Amino acid sequence: MAMGNDGGKEQGELYIPHTELRGAGHPFYEALDRVLRNVGFDRFVEDQCSPHYAEVMGRPSLPPGVYFRCLLIGYFEGIDSERGIAWRVADSLSLRSFLGFGMQAPPHHSTLSRTRRRLPVEVHDRVFTWVLGRLAENKLLVGKTVGVDATTLEANAAMRSIVRRDDGRKYNEYLEDLAKAAGIEEPTRDDLKKVDKKRKKKGSNKDWVHPLEPEAQIMKMKDGRTHLAHKHEQAVDFASGAVVAVTLHGGAAGDTKTVGETLAQAETNLQEVRSECSAEAQELLAERIEEFVADKGYHSNDVLCDLEEVDIRSYIPEPARGRRRWKGKNAERDAVYRNRRRTRRAKSKKLQRKRGELLERPFAHLLETGGMRRVHLRGQRNILKRLLIHVAGFNLGLLMRKLVGVGKPRALQGAYGLFSSAFFVLVATPHALWAPCVLLAWRWPTNDAFRMWSRSANERLPLLAVGWPAGTKTTGC
Repeated sequence: MAMGNDGGKEQGELYIPHTELRGAGHPFYEALDRVLRNVGFDRFVEDQCSPHYAEVMGRPSLPPGVYFRCLLIGYFEGIDSERGIAWRVADSLSLRSFLGFGMQAPPHHSTLSRTRRRLPVEVHDRVFTWVLGRLAENKLLVGKTVGVDATTLEANAAMRSIVRRDDGRKYNEYLEDLAKAAGIEEPTRDDLKKVDKKRKKKGSNKDWVHPLEPEAQIMKMKDGRTHLAHKHEQAVDFASGAVVAVTLHGGAAGDTKTVGETLAQAETNLQEVRSECSAEAQELLAERIEEFVADKGYHSNDVLCDLEEVDIRSYIPEPARGRRRWKGKNAERDAVYRNRRRTRRAKSKKLQRKRGELLERPFAHLLETGGMRRVHLRGQRNILKRLLIHVAGFNLGLLMRKLVGVGKPRALQGAYGLFSSAFFVLVATPHALWAPCVLLAWRWPTNDAFRMWSRSANERLPLLAVGWPAGTKTTGC
């Protein structure tokens, strides 16, 4: 038998653990995972979801903690659909680690949607309130002054599919009947356009509805397009910018008709947080909502009277309505005049400036960088489930900003863009200050050296313009 040798090489490992196959994880998700584990997030959601599952029968489902973490990933990564969340998780080892998966397959998008359909909206609402409780424990919630604002969400429904409420006719069929009634036996497409152009109120919600999304309403979007939409309204705490209530309505619902439900939901959530938080957190929390701030779209006699009935001071700018008659409306008159006096004070102007910041910022995070401007679900209860956890992710970002200094995983990109812009401004400013001197010296015939320096400076100027950094698609938070 011949003698063998190892060739001077050591034999490698036969089995390699999956932890050795990946590099360093994302520091934000590692910190978020530690925070959620320390406060018992997974155990809490399992307790809330257990009544909706069988005790022993059937195949084990997706853990509820993994489902809610996937929805949180949708906010932090700016993903608008459950299919997109599943693709992103399958592509990222850092997100797999955040969900507690190793090398095994991550959850399929159909599993996420099935879990969402199984769990009622009340469970999602309790998870949202639980996150508010964590803000209160970290002294990030007061609840004394609350502001309300709303925006539109593009519905998952096309205008071409709307039908008449009375007989179910489609839009083109209705136009053909109008054209035939006008004497056109075989109307062409151009004839239908002419007939439709002369009509008024052709997009009335009283006459038209989408057969698969009846809760969506025809609405003009912020970019000028007419589309089926939902109305997303939320209440924000002015002490920290945390969202304390979320409601969903039809896109054409008026602000004065929906504000009562949103404000009542905010008070309910805050009362639940007060009853469950520690004594130290209760010292900072207000006993009830005392001040209400909104824009002039929420100004009406009924809103102001309702606020006075529950002893809430209103700070709502009054729109220009001209001279008003108050015969037989003494209570409405007094409420309007008291609100008018408050809005003229310096405190009201300060609150309105703060409103422009604190009420618009969540919309930028949730809808623009968060990807929820257009919804992919149908039915307001389904949409509200996703929206509640999306907003809970925003509130968790406030908590993460206090604990670790960063509120979103892409915040450093925004900080880099801000630093780069400031650097190039500092570089370009001296040249801008010297530009008038250069123009004067250029006309001086004997200063050849200065003319050579100014020519070289002008040649360097395009480099500054080309090197100016493009804006990053983050909110910088």
